[in-house]
Formats: sequence, structure tokens, C-alpha cells
Amino acid sequence: MYEKLFKLLSADITSEDTALCRRYFEPVLFTKGHILEKEGKVPAYLYFVVSGFLRLFHYDERGEEVTTHINCPPGFITSYFHFIDETKSNENLECITDCELLRITKRNLNTLTQQSMLFKDFSISVFQKSLAYNNNRSKELATLSAEERYQKLMQDYPHILQNVPLQYIASFLGMNPKSLSRIRKKFIR
Repeated sequence: MYEKLFKLLSADITSEDTALCRRYFEPVLFTKGHILEKEGKVPAYLYFVVSGFLRLFHYDERGEEVTTHINCPPGFITSYFHFIDETKSNENLECITDCELLRITKRNLNTLTQQSMLFKDFSISVFQKSLAYNNNRSKELATLSAEERYQKLMQDYPHILQNVPLQYIASFLGMNPKSLSRIRKKFIR
């Protein structure tokens, strides 16, 4: 289960770094629909997605689910700001499909980054990419049309379209499922 993480880390990964990774990242399996992290609690783990699809979501003022992030392998997912600050999150983390994951606690992540310069640099890079992704996503939701957002998702993450239910994709793209169906029909023609 660790090979995808090792490959993502660096071609120059040492045996010491792989041993540290195996020591601090715990392999776990979860089934479709499992809630890994619940709102109202401090996120316990940072997850590396080996296989499967996950989503972050919260409830709006009407009690409807709003999907804010969909992750596909390989990649990291958690409610980042709450994980780092160790504050209660307003988001839930759910398995959309069966998932193989590696997870690490904040305490173990801190220990790992103190013991390995590779992991320290990589950890900084992951969180910088998370900030950039969230900034770009906010900009896209504000400036791109619904069709442009769907087209961008098709280009950048085609596997999401094949593995994630349409209601989650629609919510993620900031539209209702009927609008997404109309847009999809245009691209199918």
C-alpha cells in the first residue's frame, strides 16, 4: 500500500525514509459510505488515498449537503486548516467508494517531519498545494460558467466523472443535479 506514497515523495527516497513512513502511516480500509471524520470534532488524521474516492462536505442552512472537495488517488485529504490548527471542523469526510488509505495523526506527522527532511519538505509542499487548490477553486466558482467548470473537471479529473455519483459532482461544481444533467447532454452530443 505504501508504493504510491513512496513514488509521490521522491525518486531519491532512502530506506530510512521508507521505514519512517511505514512506522508513522497506518494502512486502513474503509467501505463506501463510511464517515471518516465528523463535523464538530478536530480531524484526527491526514489521509493519503491509495485507492478509492472521498469527499469533504458540510450542511448548508437548509440542511442540504454541500460537497466542497472530491479526492481521487493518489493524494491527501482532510479538513486541512482544522487538522493543522487542531480545531473543530464543520466538515465531514466520507468514502464515496471503498477506499484503501494511509493515515497519520498530527502528532505523528510532526514527529515524522522532525525526523526526515524529505517528509518536512514534502509536507510543506502538500499544504502549499492545498492552499493553491482552494484559492483556484474559489476563483473558478466565482468566474467560470457552469459549463466551463464541468469542462475543466472533465479535462483535469476524468476519473471523478466515472466513479462519483452525479449529485456529489453537481454540488462540488456549485449547481443542482438537473443543471448538471443538461450540461452533460451538451457534451455527449
